[in-house]
This record gives sequence, structure tokens and C-alpha cells, in this order.
Amino acid sequence: MSATEDTLVLTLGAEPPARLDKALAEVVPEGVSLSRSRLGKLIEAGAVTRIADGAVVSKLKTQGTEGEEWRVTLPVAVTLEAEPQNIPIEIVYEDDDLIVVNKPAGMVVHPAPGSEDGTLVNALLYHCADTLSGIGGAKRPGIVHRIDKDTSGLLVVAKSDAAHQGLAAQFADHSIDRVYVAFCITAPSAADPRLRGLSGVAFETGGVLRVATNIERHKTDRKRMAVSAHSGRHAITRARVIEDFAGRAARVECWLETGRTHQIRVHMSHIGHGLIGDPIYGTRRKVKVAGLDEVDARVISGFDRQALHAARLGFVHPISGENVIFESDLPNDLKALELSLSKLK
Repeated sequence: MSATEDTLVLTLGAEPPARLDKALAEVVPEGVSLSRSRLGKLIEAGAVTRIADGAVVSKLKTQGTEGEEWRVTLPVAVTLEAEPQNIPIEIVYEDDDLIVVNKPAGMVVHPAPGSEDGTLVNALLYHCADTLSGIGGAKRPGIVHRIDKDTSGLLVVAKSDAAHQGLAAQFADHSIDRVYVAFCITAPSAADPRLRGLSGVAFETGGVLRVATNIERHKTDRKRMAVSAHSGRHAITRARVIEDFAGRAARVECWLETGRTHQIRVHMSHIGHGLIGDPIYGTRRKVKVAGLDEVDARVISGFDRQALHAARLGFVHPISGENVIFESDLPNDLKALELSLSKLK
């Protein structure tokens, strides 16, 4: 191995794994913060080159051979465009290596076109000063995962490069415990023959619904994700009905085996039980509010965000090795929604 400020040369070991990201991850020197998931993204971005012939590869399934040298081009950290902003954030836990926050609905995680400020990153830059991990790049310091703007709940952010690498590895191997509370239109049931005949859908012990499909960017609407039969990335969501509101809606507990963009929202829509208030995936069906007074009917029909909350987050602390679990109660808008739904008969 040899390294400069922005490149790393890795030599494959004996009997390297068939996937190049795994093969390279095995020979990353100790002390270099470069996870397999990060290597995979670099490969897909064309930042990995076979030195022998100068070939740039972009496929993770590329096969390397023992003793082969590969050059990895690492993005050099640049000055952040995001500015620190004194935005109140709810801190659930913090130490020298990471911070867990309870993100409110309506807050974007990191800057993007149209949302250059007012983001969680802006708030963290103010709160944490210069202690956030730089691995995430110019606009994403410390960010190892995201939740959608209008999804509320728990998010962990790395404050050190070692924590960033350790957390990223856990997200990559799907060992993070992520549980969401969702409110959906009508109630999924194992007795529904339509569900049992739907591709990728199965029921497990205890009435747990398992949805396993590929998800990719929609071919014509780039703001949407879609279930795909032959391409995209594999995604697995499990769900269980916690409360059935007269068959018209349900409180559902969802947990992720993978973490794809919009995964729960896409999978719940795929099975015909889109989330209440979802402006992208849940607009085809509405909760029937007949029999409710005007206030409760308005709370349900006018709910203006996807009814989704990241309620539990558990992982192995990347520095201490301790198993940690954090939980977040429903925010007030979801509590009000649940109360109104409970009056359905």
C-alpha cells in the first residue's frame, strides 16, 4: 500500500472475494477510515482503477486477482458550503464520537438545491463546531444515514472519522436496529388473498408481513422511487399491525433489513396500503372518515405529511463496543392523528 493525500493504492490478498468492494475492504490498512460501503460508492462513481491496464471499473462484481494493484481516488475534503446556524435541535444522546438527534418533520437533513440552509447539517455545524466527521464530504459532514424531510424521528451522526467508519459498516451489513411507526390506509391482513398473491410479499410467524423487492429510481419521475422486477437494489421491509382502526386505517410497526430511499413508503404503497398524508405514494386512496365529527375528519383528511416516525434506533457503539438503543415518542401531530383514528368505528 502507498498513499498520497487523495489516492490510495491497495494490493489484493490471497483468494480475494468475487466482489471488488469486498476484496478491497479486506486490505485497507489499519487506521484508514474506508468502509466497504464507501468503497462500493467509489467504485460505482468511477474512482477505482486497475493499475496494470489503467481500466476504470464501475461494477461491484468486478473480479480481482491475488497481488493485483488498484488505485482508489479519494475525494479531498473541501471547505463546507453549509454555514453554521443556531437552529434548535433535540439531542437524545451525545459523546465525543457521535450524536443522536430527534429530527422534526419538515427539516431537511443536509443541504441540496432548493434547501441550502435551515438543514440539520447547518444546525449540527453550529452545535458541534468543527468536531463532525469529514468523511461524508462537503455538504454531509458526519451523515451516515438519512430520513426524509417530512419523516420525523431518530438519526445518528458521526463526530469522529472512526465512528463514521464503524457506523457506516453497520449500516452496510444491515445490523442496525431501525424501527418505524407508520399509519397506513386500511389494515394489511394475512387473510387478504390479494396480498398473498403479490410478488415479493410473504407472511411470517406472528402475522409479520415481509416485503422483498428491488427498488430503483422511477423511469419518468426522478423524484419517485419504484418497485422493479429485474433491476435496482434489493430492499426488505417487515411490518406488523399494532392497531387496526375499524379496517379503515392501521398503526403499523415497520423495521428495515435494508435502507433504500423511500423504502417503507414505496413498499407500503406497493402492497396497497400507502401511508396517510404521503404526497408522493399515498394519494390514490383516502381514509374513509364517515361517522367522525368535523374536527377528527379534518385531522385525518388534512394530514399534510407522510405519517411516518423513526421511533427506535439501535447499534453497537463504534468506539466503546456497547449495544445502545434509543427511542422516541410520537410527535404531537401523529399523536393527534392516532387519537382521531381511534374514534373510527
